[in-house]
Amino acid sequence: MPLSSALRRTASLLAVALLASGCTGLQGTGDGDYVPGASGNNVNEVAVDDRESPVDLDGTTLDGEELQLDDLRGEVVVVNVWWSGCGPCRSEMPMLVEASADLDAAFVGINIRDQSDSASRAFQERYDVTYPSIYDPGSETLLAFGKKYFPRSMPSTVVLDRDGRVAALVSGAIPSRTTLDAVVEEVSAEDG
Repeated sequence: MPLSSALRRTASLLAVALLASGCTGLQGTGDGDYVPGASGNNVNEVAVDDRESPVDLDGTTLDGEELQLDDLRGEVVVVNVWWSGCGPCRSEMPMLVEASADLDAAFVGINIRDQSDSASRAFQERYDVTYPSIYDPGSETLLAFGKKYFPRSMPSTVVLDRDGRVAALVSGAIPSRTTLDAVVEEVSAEDG
């Protein structure tokens, strides 16, 4: 076999071995370290100068209370979109509940699929969710995020800065608690 063919074959095998071993940026934060959002990652951070208008969102919570994100201006807000039948939503909820108690941020949920608020309430009771969740089986509230930051997968988590603008969007499950902490702490540390 000519040397150049052997080198190409070796390089190809090495590339396959690296991909198979998880040595790519596509693996998220499997080792628990924070990986900032980039192409191929599900965490997309928005630079301060690139942030758009504040999100104008309101709705009725599962407790029957009216909730307006405007009332939370001045705080970093973590908005998690969930459904009780969503496996990844169930997997990440204990981490979100723990983070809501630890982080200096307001947490809000939006339930977009349950056709019965009793299923949503049972989910919240099961996971001891202490923060409010808007009940929106029609998903109308998600339109407030606009086309660019519309939560397209479930679960999705949006971090809003103190002015109510989208600072980060996590499409799919949050890769790790470390990732959520780092994003919230970074946004909290911004001047404003």
